[in-house]
Amino acid sequence: MKILVLNGSPRPNGNTAALVESFVEGATESGHQVTVVPVGQKKIAGCLGCEYCHTKGNGRCIQQDEMQQVYPLLEQAEMIVLASPIYYHGFTGQLQCAINRIYALDKPKNLKKAALILTSGSDHVYSGAIYEYQNSFLNYLKLEDMGIFSAYGKQNRSKEKCKELRAFGQSLK
Repeated sequence: MKILVLNGSPRPNGNTAALVESFVEGATESGHQVTVVPVGQKKIAGCLGCEYCHTKGNGRCIQQDEMQQVYPLLEQAEMIVLASPIYYHGFTGQLQCAINRIYALDKPKNLKKAALILTSGSDHVYSGAIYEYQNSFLNYLKLEDMGIFSAYGKQNRSKEKCKELRAFGQSLK
C-alpha cells in the first residue's frame, strides 16, 4: 500500500517526527511504501477559495508553491496519515493549509484509509483536531479510520509510544 504522511510539525526532530518515524519503520517492515512530507517546513499557502481548481484549472491549484510537490503523492496514496503537534487545540497552521489545499483535488481517487498522530505538552487538548479529522476529513473524503494515536508530556518519544506506533505500522494490511 502507498502511504502518505503529512507531518505538520515545524520541528524536524521533534516529538511528532519521532512518532512518525516509528510508524514508518513498522509500515515499511510490512512492505508498504511510505512517503513523509514535512509540510510544517514547506512553503504552502492557505486556500484562496478562488475556485480556479474546479473551473479553469481541472483539479490544479492556481497557486504555485510547494503544495505542487504534494499533489501527485496524494493522487497515488491509498492511505494518508495526518501528524501534528497540537498548537492551541488544533493542527498546526502549516498542516491546516495543506489539508485545505487538498480541495483542489476534491477527493483523491485512490485514497481509502486515514490515521491521525497527535503530540502535545499536555493532555485534554486534542478535541479540536480530532473533531475536524472525524467529522470533516474522514466523512467528506469517505475514508476508513485506521486509528488515532496521541502522546503528551513524558509519553512523547517514550519507548512505549514508539513501540505502539511501530506496531500500528506493522499491522496495516
